[in-house]
Amino acid sequence: MPEQKTIGFLFIEGFADWEYGLLAASATEWFGARAVSLTPDGKPVKGISGFRLSPDRSTSADENGDLDAVAVIGSDTWAGDAPPDVTELLGAVASRGGVVGGICAGTLALARAGMFEKARHTSNGRDWINGHEAGYAGDGNYQDVPHAVADGRIVSAPGSAPGTFALAFLKTLYPERSGDIAHMRTLFAKEYGEAS
Repeated sequence: MPEQKTIGFLFIEGFADWEYGLLAASATEWFGARAVSLTPDGKPVKGISGFRLSPDRSTSADENGDLDAVAVIGSDTWAGDAPPDVTELLGAVASRGGVVGGICAGTLALARAGMFEKARHTSNGRDWINGHEAGYAGDGNYQDVPHAVADGRIVSAPGSAPGTFALAFLKTLYPERSGDIAHMRTLFAKEYGEAS
């Protein structure tokens, strides 16, 4: 039996409720992953919906040595005046070959941590990401597309693409499960293909 992988989901105040559910549920239900919730100080945060999330742990790199991957979930707070600094955690996961992903404004945390320096990536728009992190390392690698982009072990997506974010993240974390990923893609596509 393959070893269970652990994915950290990083939430901050005002997190976007729609950006993590598909990935978290698919990873645990279909791929047997263990999902853990993280906040910068280990304290509860509220999503845009007002739902309160009580995390499993903080974002301290020392506390998260077991993570095989981390997904940074969007929030307007990432684009605010004093966003949390999670560079140490993202760097620690990346340095041991883990998957580092960000969706929506969560991509700003990856940009600040230098994760895009050598990786093709996307976000909420070229002007949007440059408006918040002008001249970030790797800005020339930006891909202006409406879906997730995976390059090496780095995955990014605009906030409007939680479906392809889940697919790209899982494909990167589980390259040997391409058949299951293809099945998921077909399943997700049917919703839109058959909607009137």
